[in-house]
Amino acid sequence: MFGRIVSALRDAFSGSSEVKQAEERRHFETLERHAPVRRADSAAEQIGSDSDSDSDSDASSFLCREAVLGCDQRVAGYQFMLHEGTRNRIRTRSRRIHHVYAEVLVRNIAQADIGRLLGHRTAFLDIPDSFLEHTVVLDLPPGNTALVISTLDEDGAPASSDLLVTVQRMRAAGYRIGLRATDLIGERALLLPHADFVTLQAAAADPAQLKTLVERIQTSGLPATLIARDLPSQDDFQLCRTLGATLFQGPFITSREDWRGNRLGPNSARLAELIARMRRDADTGELVELLKQDAALSLRLMRYINSAAMGRHQDVVSIERALLQLGRDKLYRWLMLLLYGADKGAARSAAMLENALIRARLMELLGEERPAAEREALYLVGLLSLADVVLQVPMTEAMASLATAPEIETAVLHGEGPLAEFLQLAIACESGDSDALQVAAEHCGISPALASRRHLEAFAWALEING
Repeated sequence: MFGRIVSALRDAFSGSSEVKQAEERRHFETLERHAPVRRADSAAEQIGSDSDSDSDSDASSFLCREAVLGCDQRVAGYQFMLHEGTRNRIRTRSRRIHHVYAEVLVRNIAQADIGRLLGHRTAFLDIPDSFLEHTVVLDLPPGNTALVISTLDEDGAPASSDLLVTVQRMRAAGYRIGLRATDLIGERALLLPHADFVTLQAAAADPAQLKTLVERIQTSGLPATLIARDLPSQDDFQLCRTLGATLFQGPFITSREDWRGNRLGPNSARLAELIARMRRDADTGELVELLKQDAALSLRLMRYINSAAMGRHQDVVSIERALLQLGRDKLYRWLMLLLYGADKGAARSAAMLENALIRARLMELLGEERPAAEREALYLVGLLSLADVVLQVPMTEAMASLATAPEIETAVLHGEGPLAEFLQLAIACESGDSDALQVAAEHCGISPALASRRHLEAFAWALEING
């Protein structure tokens, strides 16, 4: 409701013509249809019969992730999970099947060496209460792992007193423990003083329920941090933040809004002009002159080209030499990253930049068998597919300012062409929708398993370069 009111006010006072508004709305709807940044849960997933067959285990290797943001809307960690279709298939199955899938999840994360790349961030994994004692859990890095315990409605659950002993032992080993708010009833309430996190499905909770839970934690002096999950909008984020939650998940992170009337900030506009000149094949002398007009940008370029990461034995001392050493393709990528953070846009822009990097690298890896020029185009489509969310401007304006190649613009704005098929596959990898993944992978001639592995590789790459 609040979003519709704001949208109506913007329409009333924007001064834009009705024709222009209709055109921008049409582009927006096309973009959301072909390149959405949030996906609704699929209600059509068919849950198989409760058997212990191995036929489903192939699908279980498909992992997805969801960012966990702090109050500053920067990435504080990631929840790793199996794709939604797999989760739905096992929801009503035996405890043993839940253990099998939990082991697949834990082993995949451990083998990917995510802990090395997460730095100060946390990996959140939901596991059954009876799985906490499984030896494979110890393969996870203690300093980066939070184990969120879930109760299964089936025989075989550990006694609360035994679970408490296990929780205390895992915390002593350095692991952090999370509990679901809905499980904190009866004897399980004795675990709360030993919890580092409490998760709440905010979309299913009313404000009064959330407020009561926060007060319960605060008045008892318990150490638990409240994580609000499934937040659909920025308004919901603000509400939960006001009520006392400090970590947040959900579609609000990547949701598109109505940015008609917004324009690029001054720093972004200067970078966009430089990028557009590059796309129009401006000569090196022209680019040098443009760079010299921005002292801060010139300094950043010289620092970048002379950084240890570039592996050069002798410093580059001129802008012209820096451009020649770097090359246009690498300069373009570097400028695009600078563009995304040039004007310190919305607080969640940092999270969106990381998401855009993962998507761009994933698309590049998915095109590994294709010519270099096509791989570069795939990378740019992935990076630009979130340009409006990062820059908080209509996508039409973002694309127009960058003078992108027609096939890239067609893929991003209209969801058409062969590049768009790879974009849909990247989005399917992110969304956790196993049906969409299967269909998109088939269109691209890639197996879903390979696409999922490349997604994890892209995630690790983005963490490494984004630090």
